[in-house]
Amino acid sequence: MLAALLISALAGPAAAQVVLPGAMPSAIPPMAPPPSAPPPVITVPKVPQLAAPPPLTHERIQPAPDLPKAQLQQRGHFGDRISRCLDEGAAMGLNASERAAYSRACANQ
Repeated sequence: MLAALLISALAGPAAAQVVLPGAMPSAIPPMAPPPSAPPPVITVPKVPQLAAPPPLTHERIQPAPDLPKAQLQQRGHFGDRISRCLDEGAAMGLNASERAAYSRACANQ
């Protein structure tokens, strides 16, 4: 025991780090690491929509304007269309077989 006291007196503060057999280590627990910072708050911005109409309010509701109606073109009778297409084919200088094929395709459009 005398040797232990002599060594501890000569060693100074470094002797406090030596644990002798049978002795209790320090009862002070090691310090816990500091808590980590909370994660940053991520907010997603509202993305404007290009084709989205503005929201309706009672002040902005208006009746729909009268739009012009589409005019359908009268096709005429099939025989009239064939005659017109045969005349167009002849004016383009097509021979008889080419005129027949052209008039069928033209009249069915």
